Amino acid sequence: MPSPVVDDYLKSIYHHTEWQDRHITPKQLASVLGLAPSSVTEMVQKLAAQGLVSHQPYQPISLTHEGEQRAAAIIRRHRLIETWLVREFGYTWDEVHDEAEILEHALSDRLLEGIDRRLGHPRFDPHGDAIPDADGRVERVPFVLLADAPTGHTGRVLRVSDRDPEVLRALEDAGLTVGAEVHVDDAAGRAVSVAGRAVPMTDAAASAVWLSV
Repeated sequence: MPSPVVDDYLKSIYHHTEWQDRHITPKQLASVLGLAPSSVTEMVQKLAAQGLVSHQPYQPISLTHEGEQRAAAIIRRHRLIETWLVREFGYTWDEVHDEAEILEHALSDRLLEGIDRRLGHPRFDPHGDAIPDADGRVERVPFVLLADAPTGHTGRVLRVSDRDPEVLRALEDAGLTVGAEVHVDDAAGRAVSVAGRAVPMTDAAASAVWLSV
């Protein structure tokens, strides 16, 4: 079985529980990967047979220890490459995901570790996602999704989803970049303040930003 196919499944399962606690369902996984549910069910059964995931029929999917270690390794590659492209080549944070998807399977371990050293062993990528260390460990702090934050909450932007480049560009224009302090003026109306400036938020944007608690 081609490694990139397996890695894409494991990454998607890993991503799903990074910023919330519910395990991914086969239907959700099929949607993320853009595949037919029947194809995903078949592949999940193969991954379970390899000891990479735990899954019972009609139940959510979780990674085994071995599956989590493999997912963390490929995610480490992806996020180091994204950081490298932004810092060394002037890419913007909305441009790096697709490039990293290609390069993560092409770079040698030696080159990847050289990139890590050159960057000073970064702990977070440009979007605020934690970069697993060589042993698969990550550093996280308590967080709340902006869409769930109550009126009056103030927190730093910890992470911005890289799923939609258009949303990323809009958030950058509004000043909602990683590290920015955000005050929730009206949760119901999706209004926030950044550096004392009122910023209206769409539902898509509010669901793409995580704040410190």
